[in-house]
Amino acid sequence: MSGGILGRLRDLRALDAPTHGGHVLAYVYDSGMPELDELADAAASLARPVNGLDPTVFPSVAAMERDLLGFVRRAVHGGRDVTGSVTSGGTESCLLAVKTARDLWRTEHPDAAAQGTRPRLLAPSTAHAAFQKAARLFDLEFDPVPCAPDGTVAAADLIARMGDDVALVVVSAPAYPSGALDPVGAVAAAAKVRGIRCHVDACFGGLVLPWWRDAAPWDFRLPGVTSLSADLHKFGYAPKGVSVLLHRGRRQHRAQFFATTRWPGYPVVNATLLGSRSASPLAAAWAIVQRLGDDGFAELTASIERVAAGIRDEVARIPGLVVMGDPVGPAITLVADVAAPIDVRVDPHRLADELADHGWRIQHQPGFVQSDGTRLPRSAHLTLTPVLERRLKDFRRALTHAADAVRGRRPADGRWMAGAVRTLGYAADRVPGPAASWRLLRLAGAGRVTQGQPMSTLMALIEELPAPVAEALLAELLARMSEPR
Repeated sequence: MSGGILGRLRDLRALDAPTHGGHVLAYVYDSGMPELDELADAAASLARPVNGLDPTVFPSVAAMERDLLGFVRRAVHGGRDVTGSVTSGGTESCLLAVKTARDLWRTEHPDAAAQGTRPRLLAPSTAHAAFQKAARLFDLEFDPVPCAPDGTVAAADLIARMGDDVALVVVSAPAYPSGALDPVGAVAAAAKVRGIRCHVDACFGGLVLPWWRDAAPWDFRLPGVTSLSADLHKFGYAPKGVSVLLHRGRRQHRAQFFATTRWPGYPVVNATLLGSRSASPLAAAWAIVQRLGDDGFAELTASIERVAAGIRDEVARIPGLVVMGDPVGPAITLVADVAAPIDVRVDPHRLADELADHGWRIQHQPGFVQSDGTRLPRSAHLTLTPVLERRLKDFRRALTHAADAVRGRRPADGRWMAGAVRTLGYAADRVPGPAASWRLLRLAGAGRVTQGQPMSTLMALIEELPAPVAEALLAELLARMSEPR
């Protein structure tokens, strides 16, 4: 019986993109060390029955958290005044950082809070979407600061928007869409002078940048940094989902907690948004960190640096394609070279589709018009992992061949479909419901999203539609995928 069940699961998993081997350059983080997977599986299995809700009943939870927090704190140059919590992932870490800052802002600005002033969450437009989610959930005004076309943000532009109503300013190390390391030093220093909390979102790079050569200071070495997030299920190579959120000062950390005795059940004390939570990812992360230590992380980071250098060298040889900006860390973003003649340019979305046909998956990113009208170009994101070093020659060859195959092809155009949507009356203030969204998706040829299906058309449509309409369509697309048939 169980053999049949597991066989069915294996059949389902066979439909997934490969999670090992380096062929998927987004979402998955393969160290290239099978022993780490085996260690993580064994540790997760040992902790499977444990409920992370109550470390007084399961003290192993507190012990593992203590070790993980200590390791990450040392890596990001935190002193004894830095403490924190292990969370279920980067999104929860970001949510908690915002929730904490909002609560403390209300305490410190009672008159403004009493008058109903909504505090602002200030961030570059390239900050992770989790901060938009946090602003909606916790009733802050999200204030995105436009970036240059290469994805960099000017410190002066962020500083100019600081005011008494800012509960938190966020900077990224690095920003996921561009790979750019935000100007953390200047922004954190200005925030400290103004008494504003500054969060460094290092969910993506927090376990790479400590060992990356020549990265500018971005962590608790900077006095103005008041909180920092780093994901262990990314470049900590642990299973999903486990992250760390660190705060400077116990008072700030304790503001993150929820505690109540105001019900007839057991006293509830939650350090995170979740109550009951699995200890398996925690145990897996703990075991991997124990195994790797500083030296292991340094070796894996050196491998990623070699991968980054190899890919940048290859892109420099490809006419019509360039690396966006000057990324720092484990991400590279590819864009068309607008200085090249049109018939030489390589559209990054066409490139991504072509690579998928050859077994390599990079991530489509739509073009994005910011509040000041500056456009970030459509691009393709590459997450770089150590395992890719073993297949770097193959990937470089595939990248060149795919670029040759699509060079000069016009980018997908979503204007006709967007025009049809507008003709039907849908706009920023009127979005389609589930049935209408599904009809529009099917009309656009995006009724199904499967591995290897070209994504260029869907991305082009997203670029052209008003954001609320595009979001409604994408929500419907994802919802339909898991609806019972």
